[in-house]
Amino acid sequence: MTRNAEHDPLTVDARPELTGGRRIGVLLSHGFTGSPVSMRPWGRALAEKGYGVRVPLLPGHATTWQDLNTKTWDDWYGTLNAELDALVAEHDAVVVGGLSMGGALVLRLAADRGEEISGVMVVNPAVATKRLDVKALPVMKHLVASFPGIANDIKLPGVEEHGYTRTPLKAIHSLIRSWKPLVADLPNVKAPLIYFRSAVDHVVDEASQPIILEGVSSTDVELVPLPESFHVATLDNDAPTIFERSAEFVARVTAA
Repeated sequence: MTRNAEHDPLTVDARPELTGGRRIGVLLSHGFTGSPVSMRPWGRALAEKGYGVRVPLLPGHATTWQDLNTKTWDDWYGTLNAELDALVAEHDAVVVGGLSMGGALVLRLAADRGEEISGVMVVNPAVATKRLDVKALPVMKHLVASFPGIANDIKLPGVEEHGYTRTPLKAIHSLIRSWKPLVADLPNVKAPLIYFRSAVDHVVDEASQPIILEGVSSTDVELVPLPESFHVATLDNDAPTIFERSAEFVARVTAA
């Protein structure tokens, strides 16, 4: 794939004059084989409200799928955890959000560092799957380097995520191995949660939704359906809904 500026991290400073004098930070994570391309419009929409926004580039992404195949869940989580450190140090309150694997990563952050996180926003998050071929990954990853790509599941014509065209098996196996301990720790997620879910998703099946919604301990949970979007909903027809409802959510959960 060709690297361009859209793949680079997005960092926007908070403007407390727009948020009641308080500095509010938002950390957004892209998904597996993607890049900040899928999150920039969401990040910019929140930045316009005065929030300090960070959209990091996760290790192994926006280079080559072979590079990604040398990275693991610990690499991606470590990057987000460091970004959260910086946001917490610089802001009065922080909200985290993610797409697909990014949703799983921010749920992990919320389970581990709940007292530092005011709210969690997830778009088509993945913590489980009904696909039977997943069971073969421990063996297949040693026989085959990659499968066909999962990027660009977008209903809106003419829009591209610019993700990898191949799915590296060692890397995705690392992701899937992270699910069981994350699901076990979902009761530690006590922060308010807003869950955006596409009506049709060709990447993440319906297995994750009940596990997350029934697993978290939060008493402030909202499910927002996205009827006109596929998996990469942050670039799809319902993106304005995500931007509007998430801005309202951040304002509410970070209110003094």
